[in-house]
Amino acid sequence: MGSSSNNNTTLDDLAALAGVSASTVSRALNDHPSISTRTKQRIWALARERDYPFRRYMPSGPIGSEGSIAIVTPRTHGRPLPLSHPFFLELLASIGEAARDRGCDFTVSHTAPATYDDLFFAATASRANGVIFLGQSTLHESLNQLAGTEARFVVWGAQMPGQKYCSIGSDNLLGGRRATLHLARLGRKRIVFLGETDPEALQRRAGYLEALKESGLDADPALVAPVGFELESAEAAVNRLLRRKTPFDAIFASSDLIALGAIRALRRAGVSVPEDVSVVGYDDMLLSRLSTPALSTIKQDTQKAGRLLVSRVLDAVDDNRAERLPTDLIVRESCGA
Repeated sequence: MGSSSNNNTTLDDLAALAGVSASTVSRALNDHPSISTRTKQRIWALARERDYPFRRYMPSGPIGSEGSIAIVTPRTHGRPLPLSHPFFLELLASIGEAARDRGCDFTVSHTAPATYDDLFFAATASRANGVIFLGQSTLHESLNQLAGTEARFVVWGAQMPGQKYCSIGSDNLLGGRRATLHLARLGRKRIVFLGETDPEALQRRAGYLEALKESGLDADPALVAPVGFELESAEAAVNRLLRRKTPFDAIFASSDLIALGAIRALRRAGVSVPEDVSVVGYDDMLLSRLSTPALSTIKQDTQKAGRLLVSRVLDAVDDNRAERLPTDLIVRESCGA
């Protein structure tokens, strides 16, 4: 995302470039409600391209900052990502700490994009330095299209085929494979996969299937159960397996929250974890360390993720490569070894 830097740019220069009056430029830079969103977007883009220090014209807050970042959550299955999810709360905290270290503010936007136009609006309709999208949902191709504009953004999410934008995330395929291989090495033969249909969960499921094949185990479709982000959805999925008397001796869950919901359902049904069923999650959020039994999981390093997301969006490096975080298996009590 190239830009030409000219610190001698004046308000009149911006007015001439935008084809409007200097007073319109001034009002746009101050986010005045009398100026249309489209005009503001055009003038803010020109100011950014020429390093015009328009943020000094913003209304003063109680504490000055070197910049700002907008956090945006795309819609998943027609609804916004639940920010109450413990993993995303930890990721937001890490983004906030990294932004604070850079003297930067961050805002969680109320917008929840569902189309390319929504993405473009979210990425350009504010004076933030850039946007962090939490997840791709079904918007991979739209994000590729957005990468061809002047929008400055980075995505927390999976590495996708033909990707033209920068994303930060774990190696989901390897993580899913590691978790499942560990369960197979423990002698577990009937391993359930519990997961959503978002890109990350689908890649973790692909790793699960690879590990089953590598271990000489059958991939039984009856052992793959789609669930939502909520704890209750995981409980319901496990309850269905138990009601149908589907035999299983292990669960790999695509998130720690799903794993904790599964454990709760098993214990209510009198099934012992890990004696009867071994369970491994994915995330290594704080709750997984405090649960009973403590949850074995694949670690996602949210602290490193926060630093990378903030640096990529603030430093405006013309590098759209995906960056994968390590996927370490953390063995605790829930898998039995």
